[in-house]
Amino acid sequence: MRGYRAELAFDGGRFRSDGALVLVDGTHIVGVESGSTPAPSDCEVTDFPGSTLLPGLIDTHVHMCGDNSPRALDQFDELSPDELDAIIATGMRMQLAAGVTAVRDLGDHQWRLIEHHRDRMDGPTVVGSGPPITTVRGHCWSMGGEVTGADELRRAVQERADRGADVVKIMTSGGAMTPGTDVMVCQFTPDELRIVVEEAHRLGLPLTAHAHGLPAVQQCADARVDGIEHCSCLTPEGFNTPPELAEQLAAAGTLVCPTLGRAVGSEPPPQVRALMERMNVTWEHRLAQVVDLYRAGVTLVSGSDSGISPGKPHGVMPEAVIDLIDCGVPTDVALTSATGLAASTCGLGDRTGSLRVGLDADLLIVDGDLSTDLTALRNVRTVVSRGREVDLAG
Repeated sequence: MRGYRAELAFDGGRFRSDGALVLVDGTHIVGVESGSTPAPSDCEVTDFPGSTLLPGLIDTHVHMCGDNSPRALDQFDELSPDELDAIIATGMRMQLAAGVTAVRDLGDHQWRLIEHHRDRMDGPTVVGSGPPITTVRGHCWSMGGEVTGADELRRAVQERADRGADVVKIMTSGGAMTPGTDVMVCQFTPDELRIVVEEAHRLGLPLTAHAHGLPAVQQCADARVDGIEHCSCLTPEGFNTPPELAEQLAAAGTLVCPTLGRAVGSEPPPQVRALMERMNVTWEHRLAQVVDLYRAGVTLVSGSDSGISPGKPHGVMPEAVIDLIDCGVPTDVALTSATGLAASTCGLGDRTGSLRVGLDADLLIVDGDLSTDLTALRNVRTVVSRGREVDLAG
């Protein structure tokens, strides 16, 4: 048994005024005590003065098959299985180094992640959707999820249940990263989307939907999807969330992942920059739109969309949490969106996301006081993933 002690602590839902001593045996947490509690005599304790201890972060929107390059989502057909495996392994190391100990993958290529990497112990805990369901040549079609018609939609959902997907992902609008698709256009009819929602729920799977254009977001709200990724509410006049739509999402308890976060000093990839110029929108406009969602009572969960471009590399998750502060979200709520709430969103609430006895020993220690400065998430000191200390230098 060993222990980790810090004067400051966040337990996955609130700050602990007395700090914390977390005891770990094997892969699990076996004790959570006040920071001033003496450790058992047979327990070696590492003290972290001036640091904050919290559960490992959970990124609810990643693309582990993406290599962070400008063509990350366009090159799959050019990669061998060994090359794709190497990309996934590198991405996992980058996630852990940033303090991310669990990820929800929403863009697998031909089931490679779920069937070959989900159970590996040298990376973060993985839950995933398999290839996202999309239209023929629709957004992210090259991942292997193209369908057309009601029967194929039902078969696609059944396939995801049969192959062990943890969540169903559907592309309800086009996306900037797939040439030939339009973020303003719905990819499925309302009836088709309802079929997918009903089938997923019949099989006991949650459903989350990619949606950028306002028509797609409204369609998702009406179909009562469980979650919406991006939720940009784009219109020809820019970002615009009608108050009644925000109220509808809040009342339904729809989880919205705005996929904030970008590498410090990075520029959007060319296709995203072109879209922003055409729509006359800026990053500041986007943050203001997320403010509207939060003020309306919409539940926000943190995810970064990592792996898709140089500005969205694996491990950028801390920036997605920090951005929530600029959206008026209180510090404890922002951290919960990436720990306790993120765990329940991913179906991992009984495994990780909190400092609680019996859960996986997923811990993050950062230098600084997160309660007063959330940018301290960048100052990673130690990461523990399922009881194993991560080699940050490696």
